Amino acid sequence: MTMNWLRDVFHTSKPIIAMCHLKALPGDPGYDSQKGMDWVVQSARTSLHALQDGGVDALLFSNESSLPYLTKVDPITAACMARVIGELCSEIKVPFGVNVLWDPTASIDLAVATGALFVREIFSGVYASDYGLWNTNCGEIIRHQHAVHGQNIKLLFNIVPESAVYLAERHIVDIAKSTVFVSQPDGLCVSGLTAGTEAPFEILKQVKEAVPDTPVFANTGVRLSNVEQMLSVADGAIIGTTFKRDGYIWNEVEENRVREFMRKVEEIRR
Repeated sequence: MTMNWLRDVFHTSKPIIAMCHLKALPGDPGYDSQKGMDWVVQSARTSLHALQDGGVDALLFSNESSLPYLTKVDPITAACMARVIGELCSEIKVPFGVNVLWDPTASIDLAVATGALFVREIFSGVYASDYGLWNTNCGEIIRHQHAVHGQNIKLLFNIVPESAVYLAERHIVDIAKSTVFVSQPDGLCVSGLTAGTEAPFEILKQVKEAVPDTPVFANTGVRLSNVEQMLSVADGAIIGTTFKRDGYIWNEVEENRVREFMRKVEEIRR
């Protein structure tokens, strides 16, 4: 895929996609049934406005608190995420995507239902992971995308999944090249070990050099201290932890942290 769609969707170069992490949902072990879904919606609303007012280019809604994650979620998860996004839809002023961790079919369905422009997921590969043996079926997923009329949704393939390794040893360059040839992703995401952990710069660089015509995103661990280096190679970044109070993933988003980060990004773009 060419690079052209990036500006069409995000209206800028080197887009910064901010994570809008949802609280635990019904069915999740961490769900707070006393506070209920209204609190989940309100918490998402607070994060949404802090991120937007701080100047991010796009949003990515995810069920970050649905620990431990499933590779095939229960229907209640996507249904609750659809409710949250539906209630906030009139307040969303930037392009947005969705990620139902870690279920690519549910993510595509949620994108179609909510009008999301992109999805980030694990679409390809077989992994030994903290969630057990993690298998995918990319051909089936892409056919499902077309069957539900989601073919215009951009798919960001996470080719270095968090908490997992390829079942067979393959060099990241080979993975990037074969994924682009076989699956034609709209973009690739390079991650560290877990959310908030820096993606190794050398791996990011190798992936971008291997597939120069495909957008490559730094998916985790981008912060003020390394954003200039990361964006010297990456075509954009997906940011979650950096925008939270004290840089801790489960804290609330702080608008001042967002503003400071985005000022630095604007300097880099210039």
